[in-house]
Amino acid sequence: MTSITMPQPDYNMKVVRQFTLTTILWGIVGMSVGVIIAAQLIWPVLNFNTPWFTYSRLRPLHTNAVIFAFGVSALMATSFYVVQRTCQTRLFGGSLASVVFWGWQLVIISTVISLPLGYTTSKEYAELEWPIDILITFVWVCYAIVFFGTLAIRKTSHIYVANWFFGAFILTVAVLHVVNSLAIPVSLTGMKSYSIYAGAVDAMVQWWYGHNAVGFLLTAGFLGMMYYFVPKQANRPVYSYRLSIIHFWSLIAVYIWAGPHHLHYTALPDWAQSLGMVMSLILFAPSWGGMINGIMTLSGAWHKLRTDPILRFLVVSLSFYGMSTFEGPMMAIKTVNALSHYTDWTIGHVHSGALGWVTMITIGAIYHLIPKLFGQKAMYSVALINLHFWLATIGTVLYIVAMWTSGVMQGLMWRAVNADGTLTYTFVESLEKSYPFYTIRLGGGLIFLSGMFILAYNTYKTIYAEKGSIQYQELGSK
Repeated sequence: MTSITMPQPDYNMKVVRQFTLTTILWGIVGMSVGVIIAAQLIWPVLNFNTPWFTYSRLRPLHTNAVIFAFGVSALMATSFYVVQRTCQTRLFGGSLASVVFWGWQLVIISTVISLPLGYTTSKEYAELEWPIDILITFVWVCYAIVFFGTLAIRKTSHIYVANWFFGAFILTVAVLHVVNSLAIPVSLTGMKSYSIYAGAVDAMVQWWYGHNAVGFLLTAGFLGMMYYFVPKQANRPVYSYRLSIIHFWSLIAVYIWAGPHHLHYTALPDWAQSLGMVMSLILFAPSWGGMINGIMTLSGAWHKLRTDPILRFLVVSLSFYGMSTFEGPMMAIKTVNALSHYTDWTIGHVHSGALGWVTMITIGAIYHLIPKLFGQKAMYSVALINLHFWLATIGTVLYIVAMWTSGVMQGLMWRAVNADGTLTYTFVESLEKSYPFYTIRLGGGLIFLSGMFILAYNTYKTIYAEKGSIQYQELGSK
């Protein structure tokens, strides 16, 4: 009796390979800029007395590089991979996927050039000027056509939950970008433009965009990644598919309202501030529902953590996700925010999510993908993956603990008053006390960045090894 082999769909893995490799590249670039500006806060002379290398210009370059170059490239790579595998069909649109890849690289290069030159709207997470914003919109529409077109021609009747999260990320980020970036150019030949909003309205639109960029790009998008790669790497079904659907709908229904908590004690109406605080507290429940669903997927497979560092990346990222999504609602409470706002505590919170959640789950997904994309059974060195895991974990912990400590200290020093009502400490005194923590933060960043170079080396060795020559070897085995 002969067995019948079902033909495999002709997937478009070229664009997935391209985005996966550029994710590693832009991750190293973006984090290197982060290390440079962390060093500048200790040694300001490192701006080299040139306007193009000042903290004020490199900091927006850092955020754009790690969020939009590294983060979005990772999301485009994984969403294109997952939607093909779960829909059992090739990407829709033919060469349109290549337009998305090369168009997004053009966006990134334009950012790398324009921000150090000082072309910026000064809006948090939306610093790019109007010609680049139009290019982003064009590329994003192409991305949406490819993704949703693939869903429309799927060979399966069911839409897997990861695609729900990817889809919500794509649609919501498109709306956020267009609304927040509405501006009037000074001229059609120059880069300068002015936002159509002003005052408190501009602030509200900005943080509606800013917090939901976190909520739908850095949370929903990467949850799509989690719902595919954690079950795959653990070789276990999702713990509760029903919980994943509840998690999805509750998260997107609540997250969109949470932005005003960035504007406590400002000119924003008090009712809007309070609404943002309440919605942020409610957000705790769906966030932890997703974390629990991911971690409990390992039920019956916990022993794999002893020998599988890729799974460790994925599970530890979920732990940081849970920690960040507990800390965020707590910091949205007005009395807590009075202590934390404008301090390094906020920086620690952001990087708990950025390094611990976003980057670590991305690294886990990349280690899962690279062998499959380049015809190997495993990565070149499992020991190097394990080393990378510990460098990433130690680097993240050093960074966030330093910033938490510095931030709480700053908040307490700024609000300390003498018996006559005068301030006990000057701002410069609080800055002097922060210097040791800035040094620890720099060390944590350097350790984390070194892990990214290990990822690049391991990837290089995996790609250029003879096809099929690498076999998986458990840690500790000879």
